[in-house]
Amino acid sequence: MKSHLYDLVIHNGKVIDSDSIFIGDLGIDGEKIVAIGQGLSGRKAIDASEKYILPGGVDPHVHLEMPVGATQSSDDWFTGTRAAACGGTTTVIDFVEPKINESLGNALDARRALAQSKSVVDFGLHMTITRDDEKILCQIPKLCASGCTSFKTYLTYDGFRLSDTAFLNVLSEVQAVGGIVLVHAENDAIIKHIQRRFQNIKKTTPKYHALSRPAIAESEAIQRSLAMAEVAGTRLYVVHVSTAMGVEAIQAARRRGVAAYGETCPHYLLLTDKDLSRSGFDGAKYVCSPPLRSGQDNMRLWEGLVNDDLQTVGTDHCPFFFKGQKDLGKDDYMKIPGGLPGIESRLALIHHYGVRSGKLSLNRWVQVCCTNPAKLFGLYPRKGSLEPAADADLVIFDPNKNVTLTKPFLHEQVDYTPYEGFELYGYPTMTMLRGRVIYENGVFLGAPGNGQYLSRLVGE
Repeated sequence: MKSHLYDLVIHNGKVIDSDSIFIGDLGIDGEKIVAIGQGLSGRKAIDASEKYILPGGVDPHVHLEMPVGATQSSDDWFTGTRAAACGGTTTVIDFVEPKINESLGNALDARRALAQSKSVVDFGLHMTITRDDEKILCQIPKLCASGCTSFKTYLTYDGFRLSDTAFLNVLSEVQAVGGIVLVHAENDAIIKHIQRRFQNIKKTTPKYHALSRPAIAESEAIQRSLAMAEVAGTRLYVVHVSTAMGVEAIQAARRRGVAAYGETCPHYLLLTDKDLSRSGFDGAKYVCSPPLRSGQDNMRLWEGLVNDDLQTVGTDHCPFFFKGQKDLGKDDYMKIPGGLPGIESRLALIHHYGVRSGKLSLNRWVQVCCTNPAKLFGLYPRKGSLEPAADADLVIFDPNKNVTLTKPFLHEQVDYTPYEGFELYGYPTMTMLRGRVIYENGVFLGAPGNGQYLSRLVGE
């Protein structure tokens, strides 16, 4: 019998899925993976010898063209997703922030249209919920049924913060339709109390940003949000966990049987609060919320990833130019736009500092960067998988490619990288989106508008 001739075969790579590793071939027809094996034949072929073949990265937490006070994040949907593609990420999930009196559906449609016109990778959207009145809550079932199944909440920030009662009401409504709630967990009262004290004594340099948001402010809010999720029976995803105490709260809840999940980010694994004390105003480059923590917190976050106390690594990519944006707070840390760039380097950073250092297995690397985000947010097995019928979103990753991260090397639209000078072994050499090469050996080959909006199922 004549063997099938695939549109494309990737030969002889180390194929790494969430739970398997083998040397072999992937056969692709059109936009889908259709075969895994050895000796496959294709009309076109790519040799991946001595390289890894991974599912495309899934970044569950990005902020592109996001308004923040008087400014907005510097990466738009084109530049941000271009950077993602160059770093091996083929799916991002951003946020919808409805205006006052705007329906959630209309806000979703507007955000989707903006992204669709520019994105070079596939994308989903989380819906932000800032009120619990009946007018808002009654829209949640329709949104979930239409494929927007995740809902972002905040326990701090004026204009976004939900009271405990409102948060519990949102949890209950989302639980009823099988969705998942994301929470930015910091204790608002603690933060404001310390901020006022610092303002009164003129302590306004960047290092006081971290001091005004202590670890206890995060851990208390995480524990409180988990308690309410336990009562409501709702799946809860704690974004950007930065502290050892936060990890331990999630671990304890999971042991009690709570459907709790935790995300951390590369900057919480690799940077510390000492970066906020850099000379001059350079510490402003590292202002984000929650803030950078101690080296001991870094270590506990890594342990959390190893032990499945934390399930994902997102980036919380929210970049601002140092000159012209971060310096809006040159006289007051409270006016510094909070956020760091990182959408491009996630896969390589976690490989170098996680896999090469012996902390994470290759399978666990794929789980936290690709598969788990896809599962939690209703994209699996279409995304985050190398199984037949999955989208042919692939990364060919050279584990021996040596790069040094610098601003000129990266594609993010911002004038610095917090990882300046980081030397890495292992970097993507090719990224494919639905069977099409969009990045190869330092050259971006995608185009704005090629990304597709992802209507999502209720996740695992």
